Amino acid sequence: MIKKILITGGAGFVGSHLSEQIFAKFKKSQIIIIDKLSYAGNKKFLKNITSFKRVLFLKFDICNFGKMLKLTKGVDLAINVAAESHVDRSFNNSFNFTKTNTYGAHVFFEACKINKVKKIIQISTDEVYGEIKKGIHSEKDILNPTNPYAGSKAAAEMILNSYNSSFKTKIITVRGNNLYGNRQYPEKIIPHTISSILKKKKINIHGDGKQKRCFLHIDDFVQGILLLIRKGKGGEVYNIGHTKEYMIIDLVKKILKEKNIDFKKHIRFIKDRPFNDCRYYISSKKINSLGWKPQKKLTIEISNLFKWYKKNLFIFKE
Repeated sequence: MIKKILITGGAGFVGSHLSEQIFAKFKKSQIIIIDKLSYAGNKKFLKNITSFKRVLFLKFDICNFGKMLKLTKGVDLAINVAAESHVDRSFNNSFNFTKTNTYGAHVFFEACKINKVKKIIQISTDEVYGEIKKGIHSEKDILNPTNPYAGSKAAAEMILNSYNSSFKTKIITVRGNNLYGNRQYPEKIIPHTISSILKKKKINIHGDGKQKRCFLHIDDFVQGILLLIRKGKGGEVYNIGHTKEYMIIDLVKKILKEKNIDFKKHIRFIKDRPFNDCRYYISSKKINSLGWKPQKKLTIEISNLFKWYKKNLFIFKE
């Protein structure tokens, strides 16, 4: 039985959705949620669960080893969601990404190891593989990150691998697609497009906008994590991704079409990133074999996102 669960980064986009679903799924478990509440985290995202006695929210940085060591005592399941995740920011402030994504993850692994946490899950990203112009990446492929964000997540995975080998920690690694859904900070392309429309501002597109990405709804991603809690094998890596890919420019056109807005008048092509992967594409056959497949369709969810951001855009810090 899972009596105590720890979730790091639990007030962010991914973490808050995961925390809510963990709360609903594990009705008798004590849940500890930590978050340093940076620009992308908001305790209001957890308002539906933090009033319950079995949920404890604490504001602090995952890099605080003393507190992490204390909090992981008696924990049966620990999930590390805490991360700096925006690629653009990583080019200009890469030390923060190394601190949180690499050192913070190391602190998490060490605390879990010392306190013998039974099940440990590290949330990574498909970007650790680097770009793939043709074909598909499987979990066994060599990592080749090409930006500081992806590099910091890949570095965490190297430390994770060493723990699994040396200490038999059996940490599960999850590499997901680009995610989307409500609560996502409007720096990522989908909420950026929607918020720009709502604010009557132009939408920024890097370079020529022909980079290809797959987008997975947050609910589908969380369902994948819940499945891995039950069926995931310790020490294994699992990709969780959608098969439908879009060029960024086509994605923006679809969103604009939802509001019958002219594409040419409402976009602005800006200087591309120092390096911008042309395409990511991952195989999800491994988790498919456990019974997971995506349920949400981006084209259907766009209208729901417009409704949510129209009501809640004010909560995001500029």
